[in-house]
Amino acid sequence: MSQSANSVAREVLGIEAAALTRLAEELPPCFEQVVGMLLQVQGRIIVSGMGKSGHVAAKMAATFASTGSPAQTVHPGEASHGDLGMITSNDAVILISNSGETKELADMIAHCARFAVPLVAMTRKAESTLGQAANHVLLMPDAPEACAIGMAPTTSTTMAMALGDALAVAMMKHRGFDRANFAAFHPGGTLGAQLLRVAAVMHKGDELPVVAADTPMSEVLLTMSQKGFGVAALVEDNRLTGIITDGDLRRNMAGLMERTAGEVATRDPLATTPDTLLLEALGVMNAQKRTVLLVTEGERLTGLIHIHDALRAGVA
Repeated sequence: MSQSANSVAREVLGIEAAALTRLAEELPPCFEQVVGMLLQVQGRIIVSGMGKSGHVAAKMAATFASTGSPAQTVHPGEASHGDLGMITSNDAVILISNSGETKELADMIAHCARFAVPLVAMTRKAESTLGQAANHVLLMPDAPEACAIGMAPTTSTTMAMALGDALAVAMMKHRGFDRANFAAFHPGGTLGAQLLRVAAVMHKGDELPVVAADTPMSEVLLTMSQKGFGVAALVEDNRLTGIITDGDLRRNMAGLMERTAGEVATRDPLATTPDTLLLEALGVMNAQKRTVLLVTEGERLTGLIHIHDALRAGVA
């Protein structure tokens, strides 16, 4: 009786998990040297491979680029027909080949040697053509492929991709690459929205509904209507000292028009800072059942965000 799909899946995952554990235990001795060399690259990290290794190379280059290390892929076939010009002496090259004998990589290997471009081999065989030509060899364990015939790139590509992630993360940590840096490279989509700061969407300057303590409530109502946020911020001596909301208006309906902003405002209003994550600010608004949050630097009012600003930015 043939194996069930679930049984095959568990077997494949077990084989690949064991290979990754082995890779961690047998981390290539030159790993730290490679990280140090890549950190010194003045140009770009060029990553390449043929077939499935080429797909891994594309993922590696994308991960490097999005985490602060400029990188790109060069297809081995295209390299032989002019794209070698993309590789300069300011770059470093990582070539991926499980066997180390991928013939399509020959021209790239020769180019690196000719122009003294640092070459890193990611391979299972140090004695291979690629391994012998490289300045550094990231040697992967001789682990079995997870496919039924032991030939389709499965375990080997999983290890190569994981080793690429290890390089990228090691360089990230060395550079002190943080969430703010990451956000700069990921402005689009849900990920970019989650990393947006309040400063990116807040209203400021003339958009702010600012009133003084002695402003008559008739003028306060006009300001609230004109600015369209449903609130007014009480500012005294360049300090945020209070807020007037619809709730404050309802609580002071008796004789409201005879009062001033300072007499109606709620003191010590809830506020956030410009460098707060927009996602966190939205959480505060939801928890406090607010639609508006004032933004301050120290005691100075610098902005205002409305819940709709967060929703428009994709933070939900």
